[in-house]
Amino acid sequence: MDNQRTYRIALAGNPNTGKSTLFNLLTGLRQHTGNWPGKTVSQSKGYFDHLQTSYEIIDLPGTYSLFSNSLDEEIARNYIAFEKPDITIVVLDSTSLERNLNIALQVMEITNKVVVCLNLIDEAEKKGIHIDEQKLRNTLGVPVLKISARNKIGIENMLNTISDTVKNNRTFAPINIKYSEEIESKISTLQPDIEAVYNDFLPSRWIALRLLEGDESVIEELNQRVLKNRKGGKEYEFASGE
Repeated sequence: MDNQRTYRIALAGNPNTGKSTLFNLLTGLRQHTGNWPGKTVSQSKGYFDHLQTSYEIIDLPGTYSLFSNSLDEEIARNYIAFEKPDITIVVLDSTSLERNLNIALQVMEITNKVVVCLNLIDEAEKKGIHIDEQKLRNTLGVPVLKISARNKIGIENMLNTISDTVKNNRTFAPINIKYSEEIESKISTLQPDIEAVYNDFLPSRWIALRLLEGDESVIEELNQRVLKNRKGGKEYEFASGE
């Protein structure tokens, strides 16, 4: 095995997309369940090997978004944003793609190391649903793969894509969602100050959107993670609603 490091994978997606089925397929008996630190929400963590490399995979709570409207959403968002996994796999239900794409777009606003897996592809085909994954890949700007975790379809291709991404430290160019002219203007105004305070810890555009939403939890977390150990003390600290 590659003893230099174990790569970390976050597994994200809506509830009932087959995300946990994929987690169980990859990890088998090499998994354990506990609670997220300081939380009452269950955490599933497992391990697997591929091409002589070891991986740790975290099955994040199933959520419909990454806004802090619930504890599950906050946990999933914070892991992707602040723990910075080597890659985030977003599992989507191929039979209900329009509803599922929302969380993929939100993940791509946080990180450019994303692989989208269209799960339940066999069920979609039974329903006469055809998905052009190449066109979707070109639109989203990240790898898009067809899989069926239950029937072990496309898993080898998925694992090879993960390996190529993490070993070669590949980043992608996810689609940049455009908002209204007013919001875009406010984002541009905030970004220079955000970059001066938080450097490149997280995308300044994503932080600007959280500021505009008045998301206190993400700003508090940022101040703790980025500023608390800064030499010479805090130079400046954003407050929500600023």
